[in-house]
Amino acid sequence: MRGAGDRIDTSTAHPARVYDYILGGEDHYLVDVEAGDAMCRHWPALPVHMVENRRFMHRAGRYLAREQGVRQFLDIGAGLPTAPNLHEVVQAVAPESSVVYVDNDPVVLAHARAFLQSAPEGATAYVDADMHDPDAILESPQFRSLIELDEPVGLMIIGVLHFILPPDDVRLVRRLLEPLPSGSFLALTIGTADFAPEEVGRVAEEYARQGMRMALRDLPTATAFFDGLELLDPGVTQVHKWRPGPEQSGVDDRAIAMYGAVARKP
Repeated sequence: MRGAGDRIDTSTAHPARVYDYILGGEDHYLVDVEAGDAMCRHWPALPVHMVENRRFMHRAGRYLAREQGVRQFLDIGAGLPTAPNLHEVVQAVAPESSVVYVDNDPVVLAHARAFLQSAPEGATAYVDADMHDPDAILESPQFRSLIELDEPVGLMIIGVLHFILPPDDVRLVRRLLEPLPSGSFLALTIGTADFAPEEVGRVAEEYARQGMRMALRDLPTATAFFDGLELLDPGVTQVHKWRPGPEQSGVDDRAIAMYGAVARKP
């Protein structure tokens, strides 16, 4: 963990810190506050959108652990630790579950110990790596020691893909899926401007001004990420509509700019 602070750039906004600020966290700087405030002025529903994206992760992880018996997970783009984290969700169902977290943000790295507070029956690990270099993830000692490739794996890519630009996007997702055995699952969220195009477009422009380019995808493009996989009901839908709970009641479609789905690798 040492040296992470040396890599933190406080002169420009960073997605993980902006996300932290908008959700009420404390791990951000003035530049992130200014960027977050500007984005919320463009689209006041942004905090609702961010909350529902995280709730999708909770529901998908819980479903895979409880209904599909998945006991090992690879979480790409873990973000800043915000309870409950994925290992807390799945270990509440099955304490023996293992989770490998991956992120390349030095701010996240500085707080990565929070990801390592596993239930004694299970295990967690953190990999400082970039989704653009999937081999670094798959060949890491953490992945090799915790993930058994003769058992299903839950690959979670939540709130990341809109920062992965074409033409790399599909290839990178496929590369991460490639070594996982049959019966593994992909849980993926995909940014879109389909439901509030003007507002979300302005947010994307604000991100671009901060040096963070985004790719927003329509439904056919989002669905194509699951080609060759077996989509689980209800298929590709806005994240608040995927197996919703009571807390999703009353969420306005126009407040959600993220598709989500879970699919099984045959």
